[in-house]
Amino acid sequence: MVMFFKKDKDSNENDDLIKVAALLIHAAKIDENYSTHEKEIIKQTLLKIGANDKNIEKIMNHGNEIEQSSNQILDFTKEVKNMNNENKILIVETLWRIIYSNKEADMYETSLMRRLGGLLYIDNKIMGDIKNKIKNENLK
Repeated sequence: MVMFFKKDKDSNENDDLIKVAALLIHAAKIDENYSTHEKEIIKQTLLKIGANDKNIEKIMNHGNEIEQSSNQILDFTKEVKNMNNENKILIVETLWRIIYSNKEADMYETSLMRRLGGLLYIDNKIMGDIKNKIKNENLK
């Protein structure tokens, strides 16, 4: 009986990670250039927030499937919105890291981040500070 609940808890955690993966993959694909470098950034972030090595590929694959079949980012933002502030900031940093992985942000990427700032309840100044931090890291 205990195993059933433990398995269910793990399943819920994986579902949350899959939705976070879908959001990050969406950001990576929005410029129509989903690179292996961006995949690696996403994997490292998922590992930091609770995924483990043995299920990371499964999470990435499910996240990709969900991202392809969904037509709105609201489906993916709920889990991030409910995270603690530290993980929420990590996700936003990762989103900017994905966007600036090719050294520039296009209008679709910046539009996505403006929308996400509102959906995740992140102050514009904090969002701008994170953007500038990541942009400066990638221009070095």
